[in-house]
Amino acid sequence: MAEKDYHSHATTGLILREDTIFERSSSGREGYRLPNLEVPEVSPKSLRRSHPAELPEVGELDVVRHFTRLSSWNYSIDTGMFPLGSCTMKYNPRINEEVAALPGLSDIHPDAPAEVSQGALEIIYQMERLLCEIAGLDACTTQPAAGAVGEFTGLALVHAFHKHHGSRRKYVLVPDTAHGTNPASCTLAGYETITLPSSKTGVLGVDTVREAVEKYGRDIAAIMITNPNTLGLFETNILEISEVVHSVGAQVYMDGANMNAIVGMAKPGHMGVDVMHFNLHKTFSTPHGGGGPGAGPVAVREHLAPYLPNPRVVHTDSKYSVEYLPESIGKVKGAFGNFGMLVRALCYIRHHGAEGLRAIARASVLNANYLKHQLSKRFKLSHDAPSFHEFVVSDALQAKVGGVKTLQIAKALMDRGFHPPTIYFPLVVPGAMLIEPTETESLQDLDRFIAAMNDIADRIESGEETFADAPTKTIVGKVDEALAARRPVLSLDDRAL
Repeated sequence: MAEKDYHSHATTGLILREDTIFERSSSGREGYRLPNLEVPEVSPKSLRRSHPAELPEVGELDVVRHFTRLSSWNYSIDTGMFPLGSCTMKYNPRINEEVAALPGLSDIHPDAPAEVSQGALEIIYQMERLLCEIAGLDACTTQPAAGAVGEFTGLALVHAFHKHHGSRRKYVLVPDTAHGTNPASCTLAGYETITLPSSKTGVLGVDTVREAVEKYGRDIAAIMITNPNTLGLFETNILEISEVVHSVGAQVYMDGANMNAIVGMAKPGHMGVDVMHFNLHKTFSTPHGGGGPGAGPVAVREHLAPYLPNPRVVHTDSKYSVEYLPESIGKVKGAFGNFGMLVRALCYIRHHGAEGLRAIARASVLNANYLKHQLSKRFKLSHDAPSFHEFVVSDALQAKVGGVKTLQIAKALMDRGFHPPTIYFPLVVPGAMLIEPTETESLQDLDRFIAAMNDIADRIESGEETFADAPTKTIVGKVDEALAARRPVLSLDDRAL
């Protein structure tokens, strides 16, 4: 492939305009036909609508073409790279989907008795045991439906632990390089957040934690630390930090959103972590994006296990059953969480095994550092330190030379066939672009991304482009974001405004 083709592998093609499904509607058109009733028709007046349902009247072909055309507008992991730092948007092997769709797994009722649900209960039990092994912790719950729910659950366990021991605590320490949902989870769990600044090297300093512990003492419930953090750096002081936090009886919570970098290589339990959540939809390759579904299991040390959500799966006498803990925080999700996600993740872990999981971590770190090395020649690095699964560059050089900011660079990438990276996060880096290639991207695709970024930098530095009108090749071009925020289009009638 010629070098110039690497700069932009996006082209224009047969992309059809599409009306809303209501605009395709035509009175009297039907997409189905029900057989004649074989019993008397009964329609209780109390259940009748006062007005007909406002549904579109379309044929089957109208529906198929409508949604197929809309799907052609979407960018997905099946069409290209998602370098979304912190999100770990990697390819989901199709075998996981096939296994999750097997009869008996996809159609099992969550309230089916244990005696006819042995296979499903075994899957939940095995998933918990495997996550405990990976984390180096003692017990686990699969209930939380996403990472943020996992955060809340973990903090609720911490709260229950302190309450049981007669300790009323107020604060959770959160580094400024933590995952973005952490402060909100603290608030939901009834705690106040104390933000700790990271050091110049991008990691949390022991002295910073010690100062907070000396100031707030036994009012501290926990520290909530993301490791590796959102700068893509490993928190090298984690052992000492854990010791300082434990000295006042506080707990160490690790946000496991970035486990993709260390899975199979390091165990949070060996770092002094008491409680953590996993993002199965990131590390273990269940579907991610489009609003879910997700899964955020929580693993804990033994002293927090009595407070785990009910019910619990237990294995005795070669049978699986459920039990209820008397000191449990209660349910955080129906049944045992998003069961289909557990099936997918279990398939993924069993397929790879211990050495395969280590290979995932190695490849994700290798890909990130390769990209970082190449892009650091044209974009300013936030920290020149060994990276793990992701890294941060900024718009500092481009803004200085051509006045072009991160948002314009992101939109220029869209014209070159790439989904933009995470932008303006983490907040500690002005004009941040947080880039995570994951282990599933090939060297060829990484080189395409590098060439696209370099082409953008070239055009900015030469004064050829400011990308003020980007994107221009997408199905929807540049939008007036300020107007969209002030006057959103919420109905067909709004479009005339």
